[in-house]
Amino acid sequence: MDKKLSFSNHLVIGVMLFALFFGAGNLIFPASLGQNAGSNVWPAVIGFLATGIGLPFLGTLAMGFSGSKNLQELSSRVNPIFAVIFTSLLYLTIGPFFALPRTGAVSYEIGIQPFINADYAQIGLLIFTIIFFGITLLFSLNPSKIVDNVGKYLSPGIIIGLLILLLFVVLKPMGGFEAPQGNYVDNAFMTGFTEGYNTMDALASLVFGIIVINAVRSMGVNSTKGIISATAKSGGIAIFFLGVIYAGIAYLGATSTSLFGLFDNGGPVLSSASEHYFGSFGAVLLSVIIFLACLTTSIGLTTACGEYFHTLMPKISYKAFVIFFSIFTCIIANFGLSNIITYSIPVLMLLYPLAIVLILLTFLSPLFKHARIVYVSVILVTFLISVIDGFKALCDSLGIEYFGWMKPIVTFYENFLPFYNVGLGWLIPFIVVTIITGIFGRMQKA
Repeated sequence: MDKKLSFSNHLVIGVMLFALFFGAGNLIFPASLGQNAGSNVWPAVIGFLATGIGLPFLGTLAMGFSGSKNLQELSSRVNPIFAVIFTSLLYLTIGPFFALPRTGAVSYEIGIQPFINADYAQIGLLIFTIIFFGITLLFSLNPSKIVDNVGKYLSPGIIIGLLILLLFVVLKPMGGFEAPQGNYVDNAFMTGFTEGYNTMDALASLVFGIIVINAVRSMGVNSTKGIISATAKSGGIAIFFLGVIYAGIAYLGATSTSLFGLFDNGGPVLSSASEHYFGSFGAVLLSVIIFLACLTTSIGLTTACGEYFHTLMPKISYKAFVIFFSIFTCIIANFGLSNIITYSIPVLMLLYPLAIVLILLTFLSPLFKHARIVYVSVILVTFLISVIDGFKALCDSLGIEYFGWMKPIVTFYENFLPFYNVGLGWLIPFIVVTIITGIFGRMQKA
């Protein structure tokens, strides 16, 4: 029989989940969204929350609902080879390719760069990232309770500190809303929706979900129903805090434009706002908090990537993987935050639809009796659409025309796929293919 968890138990797990999700992207992207959305900030925020907190919540629940011990086991419902490729690519995305170098770049741009002469910004970034990822490497090689303790006590501190800043923003706004920019003019909701991909939290939820489930089990809850219930309650606490902070930071960004102008990314928005309200002391305090938050995230991601790839390739030691990832991440971080964000978008446009449909299929799986044909068909159709979206985003990032072979495919998708132009071209094919193959799968099982 499951032990009944108290509110304090759910609060502890919820704050832990908040700490797992809360990293560099959770600060910079809502601020940038607010600046660019301007007077359209609220529809943009609703779209951002759908993918920024809604999908991570579903992803965490999906891991409990599936009963899988990890992401690779869940995705092997499609195919064992797909499982290895998808899981590896996901770990690399939330690890050394994008999310990990972003932790160092955000720490630098918020905490150090405002105090450095622009002429020395690049050398400053190099020195800082060597130190930052050197510390990451040290703790990743020798996992210590200090990381857990810093995360445990830091998370409430981050929540309180940011809520104080946001309270000042609400009570004494820096300015009014400016005119929206770019795609936020006509498609604020969907632009916010795809901007939520940048947090990478939906991808991370497929990894972090197991951590939450193990925490719930350690408290005496073992049934699938009990795990889902406890995960939902704890996850609700985490996404509540995330949602409030996202909306508040977006509002901060929207009211900052008239005072500071538009920035390339959200990092300088937060540091400028903090200094505006609390002076140099506030900017330094924010820098320290962000540094520690990003450092614990960096250590956690490096450790997770090292452990997964060591499990995948046991002949290569965990130590070797951690050293390699730390060096590689340091190199990537020196391309700068804006470049990291720019080049992560094509990969996210490829991976996110695949992750979303895998999460949805996990919940729908009992209806079609877990038939593999449904998983294979839906993932294949989704991939054929998302891979083109990835190439489109790559061309847009590089500022070049679409490759010749892409043009007829893009034209076909635009003409025949509903919602394709707003980034949801996979939605109707997902529904149609799931229904058709689901019926076939049930008949086959019967």
